[in-house]
Amino acid sequence: MNFASIGFLILGAIIGLLALISVLSALKGTPVRGVKAFPDGEVPAVHDRAFRDTMELLSHAPLAHAHEVEIFINGDQTYPRLWEDLKSARETITIQLYYCEPGRMAETFRDILLDRARAGVRIHFLYDAFGTALKKDYFEPLKQAGIECCPFRPLKLWQANTIQHRSHARVICVDGKVGYTGGFGLADKWYGNGRDKDQWRDSNVRFTGPAVRQLQAAFVSCWGEAAGELLVGPAMLPAPYKHSEDGILAGMLHARPSVGSTDAERFYVLSTECSRSRFYLTNSYFVPDRDFKGMLCKAAKRGVDVRILTAGPASDIKSTLYAGRAQYLELLEAGVRIYEYRTTMMHAKTFVVDGLWGTVGSMNADNRSMSFNEETMFITLDEGLGATLERQFMEDLQYADEIDLAVFRKRGIFNRCKEQGAHLVRRVL
Repeated sequence: MNFASIGFLILGAIIGLLALISVLSALKGTPVRGVKAFPDGEVPAVHDRAFRDTMELLSHAPLAHAHEVEIFINGDQTYPRLWEDLKSARETITIQLYYCEPGRMAETFRDILLDRARAGVRIHFLYDAFGTALKKDYFEPLKQAGIECCPFRPLKLWQANTIQHRSHARVICVDGKVGYTGGFGLADKWYGNGRDKDQWRDSNVRFTGPAVRQLQAAFVSCWGEAAGELLVGPAMLPAPYKHSEDGILAGMLHARPSVGSTDAERFYVLSTECSRSRFYLTNSYFVPDRDFKGMLCKAAKRGVDVRILTAGPASDIKSTLYAGRAQYLELLEAGVRIYEYRTTMMHAKTFVVDGLWGTVGSMNADNRSMSFNEETMFITLDEGLGATLERQFMEDLQYADEIDLAVFRKRGIFNRCKEQGAHLVRRVL
């Protein structure tokens, strides 16, 4: 064998190795299979102080008092309040959105930003390059008015290593004092009551207090990557709130991709394993991996009332619907109750544990959110908000169909094939 042949073999081996690394990177999952407590072997309940300490340390999401919070369940509640806050801006507006498309909402949004820019408000708009369908002519007037607009992780060949990792976060901060996150986007389908056809059901949250600084910091870190500059100073990152024991106890989780276990995974694992009586999960794209599914089953078997509300036939992404259904049988047999939203697309991402520990944000119960995406979740340890989330969950069940185990077992071969086909690619959905 001559040197040329050896060289080609070495080059082929290198290319093959790089291809294998790329495939494994694109299909990676999360590694945690459970929780073990020392010294007595019992994990803390969400009502225990040890739960808060553990969650803060392992998810890097500190909690603090002094919050005021409003939770919305549809566009009719969300957007009038959001437009009002944006119009009241005096210093800064920061925006980070995944899904944007042309329409009446996008035009209203642009008109408000232009008005605030003319009033001297400094505005930064970060949009995901994959999730945004707005054209160049949409951004031109914004840029001409001095608004800084930047795409997040553009889809370019030389940046192929970032294609899987999207900014699925929702961030809107006004003057560093008012924050919004949730599942909302910039598209007309989010208008409406969340109950009728083509009027999406989504959960969003408006809040004031220390978590606004955390939400702003999440934006700053993503802007630093996209635009190459970190935005600092009191106008962007206001001074910390004075310590208080009044107001709602809450914080922000900024979940980011990682090679191994992620903040998002540890957040979900601890929330599930530390449940004692009730775990109500509302999630539009419910495609749990084997380990998370096992934890839900284990919780149900130890007596926790585990209920899952997810999108039904009106789902906008049928592949995730079928991939999720591929998990139903084992969950149902363990005692987990599963509901599919009936009347329209259900896009919310919330849960509430034992009526106390709750969250509203952008993170789906799937591998993409746990492993690949930037996500934002407002988290709270508060009985009042816990009661609100439980009430909203029960109200939603009136517009959902419960999956009956006996009926589900009789589903046809065609549906089973679709479920198994979608299940094979569940990690990249």
